[in-house]
Amino acid sequence: MTLKAVEGRPALRPSPGSGRPEPAEARTPQFDVPVDVRSAALTVLAVLATILALQYAQSMLIPIVLAVLVSYAVEPIVATLARWRIARPIGAAVVLIALTVAGGSLLYGLRGEATAIIRQLPEAARRLRHLVETERPSTANAIQQVQKAATELEKAANAAAPPPPQTGAQRVQLEAPPFNVSDYLLWGSVGVAAAVGQLVLILFLVYFLLVSGDLYRRKMVKIAGPSLTKKKVTLQILSEIDRQIERFLLVQIFTSTIVAVATWLTFRALGVNQAAVWGVLAGIFNSIPYFGPVVVTGGTAFVAFLQFGNVPMAAIVSGASLLITSLEGYLLTPWLTSRASSMNAVAIFVGLLFWGWVWNVWGMLLAVPMLMVLKSICDHVEDFKPIGELLGE
Repeated sequence: MTLKAVEGRPALRPSPGSGRPEPAEARTPQFDVPVDVRSAALTVLAVLATILALQYAQSMLIPIVLAVLVSYAVEPIVATLARWRIARPIGAAVVLIALTVAGGSLLYGLRGEATAIIRQLPEAARRLRHLVETERPSTANAIQQVQKAATELEKAANAAAPPPPQTGAQRVQLEAPPFNVSDYLLWGSVGVAAAVGQLVLILFLVYFLLVSGDLYRRKMVKIAGPSLTKKKVTLQILSEIDRQIERFLLVQIFTSTIVAVATWLTFRALGVNQAAVWGVLAGIFNSIPYFGPVVVTGGTAFVAFLQFGNVPMAAIVSGASLLITSLEGYLLTPWLTSRASSMNAVAIFVGLLFWGWVWNVWGMLLAVPMLMVLKSICDHVEDFKPIGELLGE
């Protein structure tokens, strides 16, 4: 017997095991999805092992990632020189020397302002201490009440606890070693030497990547298989990935430069000391979505308050910094970035948290480029397209 739906009433079907009909909307929809528990467990273990390997080998992987990204960014310049019949080894050397000289000149030009910031640190500390001392009377009473409550709670806990056993052991108190400036200077010197060594390593790796040209692209096409169709599809995928990554990196460099110059000019007009240094820092932190503008806005507000000594001026300086980064983030970057390379905000935020946890500050600086590379690969590989869909808008 077939039960038909009556107008205004839900269709009834016999419920299993009772013989009585059950409303159609009361049944829970089910999907028959086979799950291989062993495969899922192996996948989880592989992911955890990969994360541990990324953390353990970060001192080796971070220079490699930086070198690959820098090579992508300067590849159009080297390719243009190659079309002008300049050999790639010579063109790559010229470009890297030019970049090194430009970066060194920028740092050398900012050394005076950086030194001035260091000289102003004691005065800033005195102003901060004076501010705390002037605000202390309004908060001293509350702090005293909290301390009194903590003392009473400690007395009650000691009264309730049983007396400690008498062992006859003598109490030993450890004293911290005195502050030694030479230790910190030695640590800073070792850090600078390590940074210079890493920079030289990155430059050499970038040079070799630029000189190799399309060597690895040809190797990937050769690995794809003997079929001409597979070779052609692989070449198209690699070319599209290269174009998207290069475009994204060039847009990022351009927008960070715009933010740095705009911040420098604005702070100079407002009378902020060492405006060029804050402009460079704003351009660097601009490559970190969400967190970068917040850090720059808060830092400039603190610096302006210490310099001018009043809240309105600090609000004007921090508001100008926030306006510059907001205009760049909401107007300039979406206009320059193609739709294919756009990612949703949730994916970017989670990626920043993940890579910041794995590689600390370097992870936050490299998170978006690495997510962009991952999305480009996933968009063109059939098995990884669901991941690309999750990352995209």
